[in-house]
Amino acid sequence: MTIVLGIDPGSRITGYGLVNAVGNRHEYVASGCIRTGNGELPERLGRIHEGLDQVIREWCPEEAAIERVFVHRSAESALKLGQARGAAIVTAVTAGLPVAEYAAPQVKQAITGTGRADKAQVAHMVRVVLGIRGDLQADAADALAIAVCHLNTRSGLVGMAGARGFSRGRLRR
Repeated sequence: MTIVLGIDPGSRITGYGLVNAVGNRHEYVASGCIRTGNGELPERLGRIHEGLDQVIREWCPEEAAIERVFVHRSAESALKLGQARGAAIVTAVTAGLPVAEYAAPQVKQAITGTGRADKAQVAHMVRVVLGIRGDLQADAADALAIAVCHLNTRSGLVGMAGARGFSRGRLRR
């Protein structure tokens, strides 16, 4: 069993999701959003740190996964997002968690089968994969998708560790 903390960073809302790997199955553990409110950026970064630290202490995940920064609207937005990511990464690393990073299209591909899925498709597939009834907050659904992506990638790499190579596009063991 491995609990993974998925993190969808944001300077105003940081989503988190915890998924437990039991064999080949993924089980929903918890999810939510850390809302930083108004205020100066340093205060909001402190709230991200405090919120994630509390989640880590409560649920004791063994690994963390976070979404990579991409330039979306403006350079200023990307810088703020990068700082929120930094606060989240430092919190996880300080708690002794290894941190993996995934690009948004990679996460979407892992959960929906296409790298161009919209937020509604991601949220729907997260609910299906994890057997969640009811609605999820968008940022929490994204964080759960990041955790599932990490578990799928991790299990794929572990499975390939015993491989001797590829033959005709197939894995040879």
